[in-house]
Amino acid sequence: MIDVEPACRQMTALVAGVSDADLGAPTPCTEYSVSDLVRHVDGVAHGFAALAGGSPGADGPVTDLVGDWRERVAAHVVALAAAWRDPAAWQGSTAPADGPDLSNELWGRIAFTEMVVHGWDLAEATGQPFALPDATLRDCLAHVTAFVPQAPVPELWGPPVAVPAGSPLIDQVVAVTGRRPRGTVGGAA
Repeated sequence: MIDVEPACRQMTALVAGVSDADLGAPTPCTEYSVSDLVRHVDGVAHGFAALAGGSPGADGPVTDLVGDWRERVAAHVVALAAAWRDPAAWQGSTAPADGPDLSNELWGRIAFTEMVVHGWDLAEATGQPFALPDATLRDCLAHVTAFVPQAPVPELWGPPVAVPAGSPLIDQVVAVTGRRPRGTVGGAA
């Protein structure tokens, strides 16, 4: 069981800091603009909370970034954290309608990684600070190092990027997923 709450708290802070002017900006997750990424994160939070047996909210994932979308996305991310706080959520296996049958332990790690990596993407795209505890980043690095090379849908990740020895943990995490952290050739400015 991994503590997903620090990554979810960081994500809610990042979502709150997205300005309307940021929505069209590109992200390090090259197939997504900021608005696409926010909708993706919301869908992930909503879906993975339900997968864990939690209550993702009756309103469904956010489709249009109008009105109170920041609060709604944050509520879904908070529901994700609450759902995976329950040790029972990490037991057994689940085969969602649109995905493979995997252990719930692995589904929880995937949800956690989505919050960490896409949190970094959102921070980089919007110029916001990104900070997670080292324990959170070590858990994520252990997961992506083992999972990404054998992922059931490998095209979701870019080829790993080399980072200098001793690079910050977050740089190591995002490099495994094919992103270029600051300080690497072609990395984020």
